[in-house]
Amino acid sequence: MGVAGLGCPWAARALLPLLLPLLLTAAVPPGRGRAAGPPEDVDECAQGLDDCHTNALCQNTPTSYKCSCRPGYQGEGRQCEDIDECENELNGGCVHDCLNIPGNYRCTCFDGFMLAHDGHNCLDVDECLENNGGCQHTCVNVMGSYECRCKEGFFLSDNQHTCIHRSEEGLSCMNKNHGCSHICKEAPRGSVACECRPGFELAKNQRDCTLTCNHGNGGCHHSCEDTAEGPECSCHPQYKMHTDGRSCLAPFQMFPNPRFFLSWTEGSGANLKLAFPKVSEREDAAPEVMESNATSVADGDKRVKRRLLMETCAVNNGGCDRTCKDTSTGVHCSCPVGFSLQLDGKTCKDIDECQTRNGGCDHFCKNTVGSFDCSCKKGFKLLTDEKSCQDVDECSLDRTCDHSCINHPGTFACACNKGYTLYGFTHCGDTNECSVNNGGCQQVCVNTVGSYECRCHPAHKLHWNRKDCVASCDPSCIIKRTEKRLRKAIRTLRKAAHREQFHLQLSGVDLEVAKKSPQTSEHWAESCGVGQGHVGNQCVSCRAGTYYDGVQERCILCPNGTFQNEEGQITCEPCPRPENPGALETPEAWNASECGGLCQPGEYSADGFAPCQLCALGTFQPEAGRTSCFPCGGGLLTKHLGATSFQDCETRVQCSPGHFYNTTTHRCIRCPAGTYQPEFGKNNCVSCPGNTTTDFDGSTNITQCKNRRCGGELGDFTGYIESPNYPGNYPANTECTWTINPPPKRRILIVVPEIFLPIEDDCGDYLVMRKTASSNSVTTYETCQTYERPIAFTSRSKKLWIQFKSNEGNSARGFQVPYVTYDEDYQELIEDIVRDGRLYASENHQEILKDKKLIKALFDVLAHPQNYFKYTAQESREMFPRSFIRLLRSKVSRFLRPYK
Repeated sequence: MGVAGLGCPWAARALLPLLLPLLLTAAVPPGRGRAAGPPEDVDECAQGLDDCHTNALCQNTPTSYKCSCRPGYQGEGRQCEDIDECENELNGGCVHDCLNIPGNYRCTCFDGFMLAHDGHNCLDVDECLENNGGCQHTCVNVMGSYECRCKEGFFLSDNQHTCIHRSEEGLSCMNKNHGCSHICKEAPRGSVACECRPGFELAKNQRDCTLTCNHGNGGCHHSCEDTAEGPECSCHPQYKMHTDGRSCLAPFQMFPNPRFFLSWTEGSGANLKLAFPKVSEREDAAPEVMESNATSVADGDKRVKRRLLMETCAVNNGGCDRTCKDTSTGVHCSCPVGFSLQLDGKTCKDIDECQTRNGGCDHFCKNTVGSFDCSCKKGFKLLTDEKSCQDVDECSLDRTCDHSCINHPGTFACACNKGYTLYGFTHCGDTNECSVNNGGCQQVCVNTVGSYECRCHPAHKLHWNRKDCVASCDPSCIIKRTEKRLRKAIRTLRKAAHREQFHLQLSGVDLEVAKKSPQTSEHWAESCGVGQGHVGNQCVSCRAGTYYDGVQERCILCPNGTFQNEEGQITCEPCPRPENPGALETPEAWNASECGGLCQPGEYSADGFAPCQLCALGTFQPEAGRTSCFPCGGGLLTKHLGATSFQDCETRVQCSPGHFYNTTTHRCIRCPAGTYQPEFGKNNCVSCPGNTTTDFDGSTNITQCKNRRCGGELGDFTGYIESPNYPGNYPANTECTWTINPPPKRRILIVVPEIFLPIEDDCGDYLVMRKTASSNSVTTYETCQTYERPIAFTSRSKKLWIQFKSNEGNSARGFQVPYVTYDEDYQELIEDIVRDGRLYASENHQEILKDKKLIKALFDVLAHPQNYFKYTAQESREMFPRSFIRLLRSKVSRFLRPYK
């Protein structure tokens, strides 16, 4: 029998899924053919004539259309509202937290856990796998957290990561038997008081600490509830408790291959029967199904009915991995964000977002279950869109470079002013130019701050090149110079006479004589002196490289082939013997060296200008415009005429870097301490810049020049504890001592972003912070190892004595440790923050403690908690990760609530 309007059985079977609800309740009358064909159908969905909801799907029908809500929404199609998958008793299937989002949901885990591949369960994170959990000695992973432990003879410091050596003597908290399970604090009259880390409570004996659900979820895998006996663990309804009382087993761990089977009884309604395979059965073993005595209909109809009734979300979640929704055509499976539905229409698989356009990340993409994380290269920071990377402008930060800073993508470079040399990557020290070849001076070299100058012996004066010395004038020389000056004066008088105006200078007083003219007296009052021209309403001396032209009454550039190195002059001097006019094409020459025709390196002449002679054998000259050449010394000859450096001298041995050639003994001598030599075959060593020196003799590089200055009394409110020569390697055999004495009622907070100490020296280099210089005083921090994971802690004493000591062994970068003092009324809050492991849990949080700009803002919040609220707007969202803001918000709000 057909269906109305259709005359073939296959058509009826095709429409059967749509008509099944009617087929089950009423008989379908036999259909009859129509006299005429059906009218042309209008596709309301395609033409936008439907009134389906935004979150609904429109399905065209022969005479109308049908609206149905999208997966994740419910309603009749014209009105759809989001289904809160997290509202059901199974918490959306999430074992920790369920986050509802429009049309879907997402499971998240507590700190110390990560999302499993099924997107619902949470697995413990082994923090000890990365950088030993930041522990100085031993890291022990526990469910939801981890613990740092110390070797024999040490105890854990208040920061819960570094270890302090136990004192065999003394009293109070430094005694190895102080008895506190976690933190020991000094109390009045020499006694001790015990405290516990966040997430623990002090036991009745006032010594031990009891775990609560606030630390690592109380060691529970799923749910934790605090009781008088301690945390009590339970599992999600879909999981089973392990025998350890803490871990939870997933369904597949209880039933490796669970299967559900359904039987249908015609006429009497549905008779649902479930059958489970035995544990020993193979996955593909046929289950035992109870047969029914139902009267069967057509085989095709029966298959459809069995399919529809078996695929219901009420049975085995419809076979769906995640979300299941019953529809008129059967169940519809969907997956949460970060997962994709596979071809079987039921299985959800994690999407590796990093495979598509690198997840949208600028630099690095790391796939996680149900999501992904972006990170940046060193020298860049992640923006608030958590994908883009922005260059960190180190030059905008304090204390980056001593002089000039040049920012580059991902890095920066420091530069020093002329006369200074860069050392320690960021510092500038005065260059001792006289240490290399006597500064090029022929006679005496005198170093000055940022420069140097050459001087001459008596009866000599400095040549125009400012390095050579020439003999002072004898009487004949003086006569020639006087005649030259008179000729200049005559030329000037002739020009003035032509203008009927004279400039005279008597006893240092300028006088002007001119023929009376109709010009006003005010004009003559404004006339300028010799060698000066008008610039606006002022008289300005003609600068070097120019002269005053009396005819044009203004300053004019020196013509080609002349120069003038002084200001306020009325003539320019001719360049010495311009043999090559083509080389004298530099106007405005202010120094003889700009005249051209200079003798080149390896050459010399009586005045430094052409014609020049090559340096003779056994001599060399590295500079241009010189009047002599330097001897190799020790009877050494050069390999050829015109040598330009000592390396052209034929020494008996070739000296390696870190040495210089002694022309007296003809041996290589190690560069003394405070000097270095990076090149082969040199006859000198370069002095270290500024106040730096080297650890030992024989140094080969500027990086071995180190500033040893360190120590002192630090500021009352904020400052830095910095190893000498930071960020360059610190010097050997150094000892630095600092003290911090805060004002009354203020305590000290310290952040160690990172510290680099060589581990090869068996603790030969160490940093220690304690109350006094006494080894028995209360110690706050002590380390002798590299520690790249940041840590923040409060001082165990109101004042601090800090010492850094290095031996003669290996060196390293050292440290730059910022500190701040805060009102002791906030002691409880700040300790709660800095002892919370979540502060160091993620890379984003760790980067805050390493970022100089952000550490300022962090210190502002920690030192003045009320200022936290000025960072909760857009500015804070741009500076801090959301997880960091959530961490502070709960603690600060809880602390300040009594004051609201």
